Amino acid sequence: MPSLITQVKSKLFIHSSRRSLHALDGAYASLLHGRSLDFEDLRAYEYGDQVRDIDWRATARHDAPLVRRHRAMRMHTIMFIVDTGRSMTALAHDERSKKDLAILATGVLGVLALRHGDDFTMVYGDGERVRRRAPGRSEGALEHALRTLDRAIDESRAPSDRDALLSYVTRTISRRMIAVVITDEAPLTDDTERMLRRLRAQHDVLWLTVRDADPVLDHRTRVTRSDVDTRWDVPDFVQGDHGILRELDARTRADAAHLAETLKGLEISHAVVDGQDDAVPQLLRMLDRRSHAGI
Repeated sequence: MPSLITQVKSKLFIHSSRRSLHALDGAYASLLHGRSLDFEDLRAYEYGDQVRDIDWRATARHDAPLVRRHRAMRMHTIMFIVDTGRSMTALAHDERSKKDLAILATGVLGVLALRHGDDFTMVYGDGERVRRRAPGRSEGALEHALRTLDRAIDESRAPSDRDALLSYVTRTISRRMIAVVITDEAPLTDDTERMLRRLRAQHDVLWLTVRDADPVLDHRTRVTRSDVDTRWDVPDFVQGDHGILRELDARTRADAAHLAETLKGLEISHAVVDGQDDAVPQLLRMLDRRSHAGI
């Protein structure tokens, strides 16, 4: 398999002249903990902490591992929360793979994090299982993470379960991070909103929506459309039906407006990625807005 991170860089560096390429500078609030020379306190070791941060003398005195914390400067941990369920095997709005678009979005922000000297970790899964990768801070680690996403989506036999991902993070990860949720256009449920509020209280959050392909086209065609979860085919006769198109468009717009309003109320940065050709500009615009407006 060709290097995924090389493919990501080939799209990212086309836009390297944009000022917003380094807009992650504005995303790091001082309340996050990073490394500096200013010692702050000790806390209990948590999964994902770096071994080099363990205070061995304090650990020996307390018979339990303790980690040194320092006042935040620049380095933080970016946590990618990625839906790898069956729905991510479908097509994106540009009629290409949603899986490839999710990998591209993860890779772009991962490369920017590495250029900033930050760690990253990844939580991913579907309706059957949620998993987490240990933190990394190298292009090799990012390449392995992207390949893990590629394999997990290809091998998934379970439906997507965004709520399970959010629940896992809020229950098991207390150390404050910059959380990047990458999911599709599934409407927000009441349970999703409740967990989002908990997630926002614990972490700094960004939300990336991978836009789905249109199930009904605006012209007559004999192309077969199928739902990846139900395996039902969309009948040929509905293609080009203007009444159905208007109804679907109204529903999609309403769901998108509700999502945008909810995320804005929670001060969560949001971007919608339609396809691979404009994914990088959309992500950079989100970071640019974030650095100037705070969301």
